[in-house]
Amino acid sequence: MSETEWELVTMWLERYLLDTVDPHSALLQYGLPQDFLGGLRLGQVSRDNARSLVHASRRDIARQVALLEVVTALDRLAVLPESGTAREFLRRLRADAAAHGTRDTFRSCVLQGGTAAFIDREDLRETLRRFVADPEKSVLLVDGEPDSGRSYTYTFLRHIGQHSGFRPARVTLSRTSTARQVLERLAAFVGGQDAGDEPSGPAGTGGPAPSLEDAVHRMVGRATAADERYWLVLDECDKLDPHSDVWDFIGQLALAVYEHAALRGDRAPRLVLLGYGRSMRPLPYDLRGSLCWDTARVIEADDLRRFFDQLFRESPPAALDGGDGEIAGLVEVAVAEVLRAVRARDGSGESYMRRLCAAVEGAIRVYRTL
Repeated sequence: MSETEWELVTMWLERYLLDTVDPHSALLQYGLPQDFLGGLRLGQVSRDNARSLVHASRRDIARQVALLEVVTALDRLAVLPESGTAREFLRRLRADAAAHGTRDTFRSCVLQGGTAAFIDREDLRETLRRFVADPEKSVLLVDGEPDSGRSYTYTFLRHIGQHSGFRPARVTLSRTSTARQVLERLAAFVGGQDAGDEPSGPAGTGGPAPSLEDAVHRMVGRATAADERYWLVLDECDKLDPHSDVWDFIGQLALAVYEHAALRGDRAPRLVLLGYGRSMRPLPYDLRGSLCWDTARVIEADDLRRFFDQLFRESPPAALDGGDGEIAGLVEVAVAEVLRAVRARDGSGESYMRRLCAAVEGAIRVYRTL
């Protein structure tokens, strides 16, 4: 589920469950375990209580499902049109939970509740599998041609994070990005104050502002100590100005992540750099053994064939008998229609990868009706 969707869940809980002077008893009535509720910070502000409940529930899929089961059981919500949206959220989370227990999530071809296509990227899938499993690896770098789906890697990271227990926090870079801006954005994701909120020394002493390096280590330290695991994602690194101070910041951030991992292992955040080529500024030498690389490439017709073949074989349309000939024919129809749709939108101003994914996702919607 997206952040916007979780905000909607938070609002429902605030309005229809936690607007009470005794939130603990209200939650007990819906069967949430006492040991889980004991870890929540519940007070007199319903909005804060709702945020605390959602935050704690998002740590694993089973808790997410349990929370949406509570939401869909709320009488005050059940009479509203929004109840249908809540049931759809629950359906998607149950599908995620089922996939978590029965499928290899690193091989998934359809993400986000069966609506988003993730095509090819065979090398990335296996690189990520090794990266997740190896606490000695701290930085993932993704290079590739323009329009090869480097930024779309973030969509797959969100999918893997749902099943591997981490949350990716992304900042998209531009030519005008500054180190302080990027640090402030990342700090906002992991919570608490940081460089942008501390113009003077500690405790308002009026002393000098902390150095960028010190602020980076504090932010990574907070991410390491948090009750969630974070992956820090910097997207479109190739858009940076060659003279930007963000290049130095990236080196400091990578080194801080590496050093915290030496102390806290897998509790430390990981760093993902999208659009970071091998010819760009090298990262600190000490990191040489902790780097993983992936190179994206432009999707071609054969990649689409493999994608649709996997999709149709994993869940054959009811209209087919599942025979190889029928599935192969349906694959060819899907590939031809997708390529036609991509050509038809040439000149629209959208990138090739965006047009391709939109066409594939349209084909998936048609396939679901068969």
